[in-house]
Amino acid sequence: MTQDMLSNRAIVTVARQVLETEGAALQLMANQLPEDFCAVVRLMLATTGRVIVSGIGKSGHIGRKISATLASTGTPSFFVHASEASHGDLGMITPDDICILISNSGETQELRDVVAHSRRFSIPLVAISSKLNSTLMQAADYKLLLPKAPEACPMGLAPTTSTTLTLALGDALAVALMEQRNFKPENFRTFHPGGKLGAQLATVAQLMHTGDSIPLVPMDMPMKDVLLVMTSKGFGAAGAVEGGVLRGVVSDGDLRRNMEHLMSCRAADVATLNPVTVSGAMLAAEALAIMNGRKITTLFVVDEAGVPTGILHLHDLLRAGVA
Repeated sequence: MTQDMLSNRAIVTVARQVLETEGAALQLMANQLPEDFCAVVRLMLATTGRVIVSGIGKSGHIGRKISATLASTGTPSFFVHASEASHGDLGMITPDDICILISNSGETQELRDVVAHSRRFSIPLVAISSKLNSTLMQAADYKLLLPKAPEACPMGLAPTTSTTLTLALGDALAVALMEQRNFKPENFRTFHPGGKLGAQLATVAQLMHTGDSIPLVPMDMPMKDVLLVMTSKGFGAAGAVEGGVLRGVVSDGDLRRNMEHLMSCRAADVATLNPVTVSGAMLAAEALAIMNGRKITTLFVVDEAGVPTGILHLHDLLRAGVA
């Protein structure tokens, strides 16, 4: 066996040990959820201000992520650096806010001014720590105690398991709040308008063509006139309406199937009746799935009464980055 193979085996062994150690700690916390967890969720739901997260070092990095997750999932939040708080940033924290302070030891000196500020102005204080009898936990109104679990670092010094637990606890708070608020995909898109995620959460109404752009014809229109509408609108389809309600769709495929007697027909003779339609509130990604499943390139958008409100083409989805 080569030295490289021996080295790879050792690397894989260590990696597995780390993941198993941290995984076991997460399971332990799931089984021993902090006693004040539900109370903290209710506190955050009821606040009229923001959730201020603070920490130093690795705890600070984790705190930034927790704050960012909260803010992007409907809970106003921002991170205050513990050291900067002592040099003016305490002014960012108001009596309407909640403070979540993170310190694995519970004895982080840099947090003392934030703690004092919260006590002075009666700002609810939530502490995340693994030491129940620490200074921070004793000062807190709500205590989120991390379970006793070894760090994955072989020396037991580098924050590994403890930071993973804190990060996961922050995710648990954020998701619990999302569930309580009935946070929906459309709400999520409000905070994620850019990039691929924003595109995936776009609605049909945001991408569809409306007004005069919609190719609509009466059911009794002669096909020679229907062809002119289809050509001028450029969607390769026309919606056949009766009484303002969409009754059918004339597509390129319908034209080919009726080629022999096409010019003697009316829209009603050629159209596919009871066509598949979508609502404007549907996610664009769902509309794309329908197009792929039905092997079509256009979808008419209708309201609850069946009245056409728009048309969506596959190219619209591609340009928006949905596909």
